[in-house]
Amino acid sequence: MRVKNKKSIVLLTLAGCVLLGYWLWLSLRPVEIIAVHDNGNHSYVLVRSFPSTDNGKINWWLENKSSLKEKYSIPRPSSSGNFTIIFWLFGEGYKETDGYDRLCFDDMPPPLNCIDKEAVFSVNNSKNLGTIFATYDGKYQRQKNGDIVKFTDEFEFK
Repeated sequence: MRVKNKKSIVLLTLAGCVLLGYWLWLSLRPVEIIAVHDNGNHSYVLVRSFPSTDNGKINWWLENKSSLKEKYSIPRPSSSGNFTIIFWLFGEGYKETDGYDRLCFDDMPPPLNCIDKEAVFSVNNSKNLGTIFATYDGKYQRQKNGDIVKFTDEFEFK
């Protein structure tokens, strides 16, 4: 094998290890909850370092839903049991309204009471459908037996 080929292989291997290390660092960082805002049975959770995969997001919810209830009193279901929790990336922090595409919170005084809209995950619960998880890549339903099934175009609610 030529020296040039050996150098290329070493360089590609090194680059692959660096990328793998960076991905592991990103995936192992703990989720940081910045704030929780409520609007009836809807809660908005502002986060940093949220899991990037659908499986990671759902597993994070399943592992942390009890502590969210204890620490932040969410979810707050309606009398019928319905609730929605949306997780938003906090990004660059609170901003002034742009009058168009920012999510603003009524429980904070303006002007710095808005964030850029970048939802990363939501959990919805209803009497008829049960628990639905929505991610960037799709929607999932938790079955009565605990299994989590991804929606397809032909999916029918049970």
